[in-house]
Amino acid sequence: MPETQIAAQLYTLRDFLKTPEDIAKTLPRVAALGYRAVQLSALGPIDTKELKQLVEDAGLTVCATHVGFDRLRDDLDGVVEEHQTLGCPYVAIGSMPNQYRTAEGYPQFAREASEVARKMKERGLQFGYHNHSFELERFDGRTGLEILYSDSDPEVFNAEIDTYWIQHGGGDPAAWIRQVKGRIPVIHFKDMAVSGGKPVMAEVGEGNLNWPAILEACREAGVRWYVVEQDVCQRDPFESLGISFKNLQGMGVS
Repeated sequence: MPETQIAAQLYTLRDFLKTPEDIAKTLPRVAALGYRAVQLSALGPIDTKELKQLVEDAGLTVCATHVGFDRLRDDLDGVVEEHQTLGCPYVAIGSMPNQYRTAEGYPQFAREASEVARKMKERGLQFGYHNHSFELERFDGRTGLEILYSDSDPEVFNAEIDTYWIQHGGGDPAAWIRQVKGRIPVIHFKDMAVSGGKPVMAEVGEGNLNWPAILEACREAGVRWYVVEQDVCQRDPFESLGISFKNLQGMGVS
């Protein structure tokens, strides 16, 4: 397996993943685009063993998942069992619960999440935090995201930087990637374009992000999985995932 690999975030295709039948139809279409791995998010109800079989039948692997923080805290046994079945060690939360989004809440969450992450590490799982742009609000001179990374345990609290949302919040994606060197096994790639004077999500390479700088920072930081995600597509989402894949290949990403 190469040092880095491209994966598809299935949240992009959430409208096509509502039932086991939908999932069985969608996974082969993802593989046909060239992807060999997926991150699980926003799937409808399905038995984990059945899901594992469908993933394997499509020639895919599960590189990462998104799980709610409450479930990681309150049902870790269930999460561990599911991920052992899937053969997947990377588990990230998609966002920080609303009650922590204050000056006092950020350091509190960093501590509490670190406690959960330590328990996860003991069970063979790695915790990751996926950012949006709200974490770039400043509190006494520090952004919320800085607080999360500085006040958490770097041995267990990993980053899942989202390039679009960092740019959306006024940050430099490459600089943020370098800040979490050694603790960012998974990254989310999406581009930012402008339409009607407003920022919009775009396929990787079709917007205005500095991809040479981002990719160089990823190499320096030791990123393992480049996960393509596009919450909102301006065209068919399968087509969007295909464009991003081909553009990343054109940039030299395996």
